[in-house]
Amino acid sequence: MRLLLQRVARGSVAVNNERVSEIGAGLVILVGVGRGDTQEQADWLAEKTANLRIFEDDQGKMNRSVLESGGSALVVSQFTLYANAEKGRRPSFIEAAPPEEAEPLVTFFAKRLQFYGVPTQTGVFRAVMLVEIHNDGPVTIWLEK
Repeated sequence: MRLLLQRVARGSVAVNNERVSEIGAGLVILVGVGRGDTQEQADWLAEKTANLRIFEDDQGKMNRSVLESGGSALVVSQFTLYANAEKGRRPSFIEAAPPEEAEPLVTFFAKRLQFYGVPTQTGVFRAVMLVEIHNDGPVTIWLEK
């Protein structure tokens, strides 16, 4: 699994011009699921995400987690994190898990974030989404397991 974490001032997802989820300060998390990925990987990434110290403390140092900062998470499925553009002009997505494998793991990841105490919203799996990300910092972190 691959995650692209973006620390945000706010974030939202709209489908067909209708806002379906939104958060204030916290993390927008783009989630890519690869072929053969497991719940064990998703759980490890959820725990890591919940406790990763990328929010500023009172001295301006990245020393707080999303939990400690009182932030939320917005989880958005993003199969294009598995794009391979080494050859030709059109990326290949052969390494991405098919939707019937990916959707349960994205859902599991979001539920595990909630289990660890992070208020969590989600995008809509397989929908064309307009994702609004107000990156704070900017801070963008790549996690993979």
